[in-house]
Amino acid sequence: MENTFPQAFIDRVNSKGIEGIVAEAVTIEKVVQADPTEYAVIIDRISQDVPFYRAYLKNAALSGTAVINNPFWWSADEKFFNNALAEKLGIPVPKTVLIPSKERPTDTSETSFRNLAFPLAWEEMFKYIGFPAYMKPHDGGGWKSVYQVRDPHDMWKKHEETGQLIMMLQEEIIFEDYFRCYCIGQKDVLIMPYEPRNPHHLRYAAQMKATGEEADKLLATIKEYTLKLNLALGYDFNTVEFAVRDGIPIAIDFCNPAPDADINSVGPDNFEWVVEAAANMAIEKAQNHKADQTNLTWGTFVKDSVDFASKIPVPKLEEVEVVIASAVELKDEPIQVVETTEAVSPEAPEVKTAPVKKSGKAPAPLAFEEIPKRKPEAKPAPEKVGAKEKEPAQAATKPAAKPKAKKAAEPKAEVAPESSKVAGKTKTAKKK
Repeated sequence: MENTFPQAFIDRVNSKGIEGIVAEAVTIEKVVQADPTEYAVIIDRISQDVPFYRAYLKNAALSGTAVINNPFWWSADEKFFNNALAEKLGIPVPKTVLIPSKERPTDTSETSFRNLAFPLAWEEMFKYIGFPAYMKPHDGGGWKSVYQVRDPHDMWKKHEETGQLIMMLQEEIIFEDYFRCYCIGQKDVLIMPYEPRNPHHLRYAAQMKATGEEADKLLATIKEYTLKLNLALGYDFNTVEFAVRDGIPIAIDFCNPAPDADINSVGPDNFEWVVEAAANMAIEKAQNHKADQTNLTWGTFVKDSVDFASKIPVPKLEEVEVVIASAVELKDEPIQVVETTEAVSPEAPEVKTAPVKKSGKAPAPLAFEEIPKRKPEAKPAPEKVGAKEKEPAQAATKPAAKPKAKKAAEPKAEVAPESSKVAGKTKTAKKK
């Protein structure tokens, strides 16, 4: 929702004066399935909060728009999986376990949890993680619902507040250095000293404590880990956080596909780097755009999985056995139909029962206009107070008129449209 980066990005792309490349804020007037957009590239900074935008971006990607970051992978990814993948890549991460939600998910019951042992192996998990620890949503972001817990009792108390969130319990890392690293285009890395314990606007006001050869080695390792993680996940615009303990960088958080880029928090120098790197990446994506094919970035985890699946032999159609199921026969049992002629009060639950019908067919649905209407309840007569009658309370009031929405193009997402490919003309932004 911040406004400093989007407009700066648009201005930077347009200031480069590259023929056929124009940047503007995305404008959505309608979304029709399988319809392409006019954009070659869209940088997504808001769909994590607006599911409608996420659906729009998937539809755009289907027709060839290069969406950054990949909306399909972004929808599937979460922090707990990130940690598991990092371990497979040989990158140090905090010890982490998954915890079921405090409240059952909507439309579930005890039957839904037959595979979950009761109680869970809490003592083993607590011994593995240790205390103090951190409890956070397994797929959250923005420091929402993150708790520091001192012991099991403290954890249970704070867990009461988490509702249906799936939480993970994570080892606390006592660090001597902390870094937040921008990775753009899976090749440009900016390592920023960071202090997560400071107020938000002061977190980047930190100094690296390591010096000399130790610092050089540490920064080289952090850069290697940052690139390795983003290549595996397939993110073109992401940040990775590292806590350094005993000289070893431990990846704390690397699922930030809409990372903070506000000049008021990252500072002018970091802001300049992010704007320039993002503009160059978007221009390159637009220039390499190929119409009518997928232009998304996929991580090595997905690509390796697809490559493995493609090697599995596919049976020929003539070798596939197809079985057509026979129609299900309904038992000829009576179907009881209950009809009501008026609203039923709790004191007198009277219902009229229709005659029993012996038929093997389900009753046909009623048309909407044939559904019996509820009779309005009788209103009590107004009480008299002296010579005047007390006015009865109104059962309903006329809703206030909704204010008309003002139409404005807000920089929620940034684009670099491939305008040179349409009859050799440059597309321009529509005037609103």
